[in-house]
Amino acid sequence: MNSAARIEAFLEMMSAERGAAENTLSSYRRDLEDASEAIGGGLAGAAAADIRAYLDDIAARGFASTSQARKLSAIRQFFKFLYAEGLRGDDPTGTLDSPKKGRPLPKTMTEAETGRLLDRAAEEAGGAAPDGDRLAALRLHALVEVLYATGLRVSELVGLSVTVALRDDRFFMVRGKGDKERMVPLSAKARSAMRAWLAARAEVPAYAESPFLFPASSDSGHLSRQVFARDLKGLAARAGIASTKISPHVLRHAFASHLLQNGADLRAVQQLLGHADISTTQIYTHVLEERLVRLVNDHHPLAD
Repeated sequence: MNSAARIEAFLEMMSAERGAAENTLSSYRRDLEDASEAIGGGLAGAAAADIRAYLDDIAARGFASTSQARKLSAIRQFFKFLYAEGLRGDDPTGTLDSPKKGRPLPKTMTEAETGRLLDRAAEEAGGAAPDGDRLAALRLHALVEVLYATGLRVSELVGLSVTVALRDDRFFMVRGKGDKERMVPLSAKARSAMRAWLAARAEVPAYAESPFLFPASSDSGHLSRQVFARDLKGLAARAGIASTKISPHVLRHAFASHLLQNGADLRAVQQLLGHADISTTQIYTHVLEERLVRLVNDHHPLAD
C-alpha cells in the first residue's frame, strides 16, 4: 500500500471537500509524514500496535500532550478517510486513547501593558521611530491597533486585501478558517492608524499597486507572520515589556480577555474571534469567573 500516495489523496480531499487552509494542510502533511517515516514508511498499512508504539515514542521524546493529541488527530482523520474510501477495511485508531490534555490558560497582557504598547507604536509612527524609518513605524502602528481592535488571527491580518480597508473603515469583512466570512468592527484609534498607513502606502510605487493591505517583497506578496512577530517583539522591548511575553497570538488573547473583563458576552467574542465552536472560546471562562467574583465582592451587601 503506497502510503505517500494515500497521504496526498487525503490532503487533496481535505482541501477540496473541507476547505482546509494551507497552514492546516501543511500541519497534516508534517504529522502524517513524520508518523509514516517512524513506522517505516508504511503508515497506510499500519496496525494499532504500530501507531501505539509511535505515540509512546513521541511521548518519550518529550512532545507536549497537546502535540501528541494533534498528531493522533491527524492520524485518526487519515484512517477515517481510508476506511470511507474503501482503501482499508478497518480503522486501527479506534482503540487508541487520546493523550490527557491539560487546559493551560492562554498567555495574555494586562490592559495597562497593552496601552503602553499601543502608545509606543503611536509615538514612533508620529516621528519617533528609533531608526528613522517612519514607513515601517506607520505600518507597525496600523498592525498592532487593528490586531488589538479586532482579535484577528495573525495569518488573517497580514494577508488582508487592501480592498477590505477601502470599502468601509468602520468594519472589516474577514475571510477566516474554512473560507468563512465574518465582520469585525474597528476602533477609532485603529481607523486613524489605518488611514495614516494607507496614505503612506500610496506614496510607495512598489506598494501602491499591490492587492494586499500590508505588501512586502516576499513569495506571498504580503508581510510575513514571522516579520510581524519580530517587529512586535522589538516594539514591546522599546515599550518596557519583556519581548518573551508578547506575540501576535498574545495580542489576540488580550483582545478577547479584555472584552470579557469589561462585560462582553462569550458568544459575541466567539463570533469576533471566528471560532466555529463555543468550546474553543471557553478557554476564556476563567476571565468570566474572575469577573463574577469581583462583581459579588463589589456589590453584594454581605461581602466583606
